[in-house]
Amino acid sequence: MQPDPSRLLERIGVTFPLIGFYDAPDASPFAPVVEVEPGQQRCLFAFFTRWLAGDTLRMTRESYGCRGAGSCLLGVATRSQEDLITFLVDEEGLKSSRDLMRRWIDRRGSYVPEHANLLIGPLRPDQYGHLKTVTFYVNPDQLAALILGANYHSGPDDPAPVAAPFGSGCSQLLPLFADLAVPQAIVGATDIAMRQWLPPDTLAFTVTIPMFAQLCELDEKSFLYKPFLRRLQDVRTRA
Repeated sequence: MQPDPSRLLERIGVTFPLIGFYDAPDASPFAPVVEVEPGQQRCLFAFFTRWLAGDTLRMTRESYGCRGAGSCLLGVATRSQEDLITFLVDEEGLKSSRDLMRRWIDRRGSYVPEHANLLIGPLRPDQYGHLKTVTFYVNPDQLAALILGANYHSGPDDPAPVAAPFGSGCSQLLPLFADLAVPQAIVGATDIAMRQWLPPDTLAFTVTIPMFAQLCELDEKSFLYKPFLRRLQDVRTRA
């Protein structure tokens, strides 16, 4: 059963709907579904406003939008490694050398889908078994609260529960997690190529399902009900 995020969202003031990333055998339960025309180059985040309206983006090996998404989410060989390095380093200047980018690409890996359909859109509780990650779209104050929540159960010797890895916006939704069975979070939407599709004060906080459950379980003993958060919200209300 999908955890209930309503208390968490109310306490930190998140108004954007949570967006799920699903790997499912059947796209029909996610209707209304939108797709990119095969061969059309389009960033998946161009569908952000459609997600807010209740639509779900369906991606397949034949219809995936931009070449980066096809590569990292579906394992489609959309260009040679050398062409990719030329684009990312020589044209866009994202790493200091071709060798450094090559080593990063070799380490990055790609998601291997279990089913024919990857679906990104509003949470569907009846499809919880196919849910891979959940993304909160938040302002800086809300991001701070979620980072605190992700650290709530973390000890000083535990692996860091939150990372902000280098990568495309779409890779931050799933492939950059080392282990989906571990409670982890990624601060995303740090890819300047996709930020044009989001409001300027909005970042992403993407979590694995175990981390989603932990965040939804934060109760009255946690910071959600304590003075630090109340004072911050009071200041913002008066501003």
